[in-house]
Amino acid sequence: MSSQREVRCRCGRWMWAPPGAGAIQCSTCHTVTQLHSLVDALRGAHRMIYGLQQLRRQYQQQQQPPQMMVAQRSPPQMMVAQRSPPQMMVAQRSPPQMMVAQLSPPPPPRLLEALPSPFGKKRAVLCGVNYRGKSYSLKGCISDAKSMRCFLVQHMGFPIESILMLTEDEACPQKIPTKRNMRKAMRWLVEGNGARDSLFFHYSGHGAQQKDYDGDEIDGQDEALIPLDHETEGKIIDDEINEILVRPLVHGAKLHAVIDACNSGTVLDLPFVCRMERNGSYDWEHQGFGRIYKGTDGGGAFCFSACDDDEASGYTPVFTGKNAGAMTYSFINAVKTAGPAPTYGQLLNLMCSAILEAQSRLTYTDSDESSEPLLTSSEKFNIYATKFAL
Repeated sequence: MSSQREVRCRCGRWMWAPPGAGAIQCSTCHTVTQLHSLVDALRGAHRMIYGLQQLRRQYQQQQQPPQMMVAQRSPPQMMVAQRSPPQMMVAQRSPPQMMVAQLSPPPPPRLLEALPSPFGKKRAVLCGVNYRGKSYSLKGCISDAKSMRCFLVQHMGFPIESILMLTEDEACPQKIPTKRNMRKAMRWLVEGNGARDSLFFHYSGHGAQQKDYDGDEIDGQDEALIPLDHETEGKIIDDEINEILVRPLVHGAKLHAVIDACNSGTVLDLPFVCRMERNGSYDWEHQGFGRIYKGTDGGGAFCFSACDDDEASGYTPVFTGKNAGAMTYSFINAVKTAGPAPTYGQLLNLMCSAILEAQSRLTYTDSDESSEPLLTSSEKFNIYATKFAL
């Protein structure tokens, strides 16, 4: 049964000729190609090539000694090699520089290539950015990320291979805390999440606010994380963080985030903020504003932030004798000292007390007003009855 065939025009354009057509006109240069004459020419060329091949075989049989007859009985793939087109011969005679390219080292590994499948029940992404060489450099953020890794492995049962570190100390360029790498890492963290998954995100670095352009912020300001290359690539704003980290969480999966940065209160854009008084009483404040849904797909999301949206955080040598993020240290210490199965309320009170004590022991702070940790969540719950667990 006849079918369409492909014909190449004189201008280089390929065309599909309908069955039985005697000619076809190119839509580009309008040249008419006679199909029957083309077929006759091709058939004549094939006949000529076949005749030449037969003559060549007869000549080789007459001239070659008996031991070379084995080559004449080579399988079909050998014959294909003998009839290799000219470009194949060029590749065989490639100049020295072509060989150098073939022997050059392989490209750097892709992000997360060294990690196992992203479907482990416990996994974490830890970002520490010191902004070395910048006028706004920080001193303890990389140390914060390393301290958090030790805590998760030694006390929370996270496999070391399931923790992705993004700091300026990493040798792999794909694990430097740039905007592109941080986005990829956050997507990896929630990829394929399922019931009973425990996901953890930690960031220690600069935070900021900028004007809200989509009308989903009550105060008219978006919160943002500041990657290493923010001067050229920009910030990572809370709308995007919520879309990547929060909304994909399915029923039974849990995400905990610890954000040690200024203006970090609602940087995950979670719908509910826990407003706690000094006497321990609290109330949930609904942050829902606008038409965009900011909750999860059935899972739970919880964020401990260093301060409210309009406040500044800091690092202090009071805890360890060297610069460390106050939020990072107080979170780790609170979980360690709270005893088995602490509640969210216990942890929040312990963190607030530790940071207030540290600020009172300093002769100066990074802000004129003291800041306290803030808890935000995808759902309201009783913070003194609900157990914290990673």
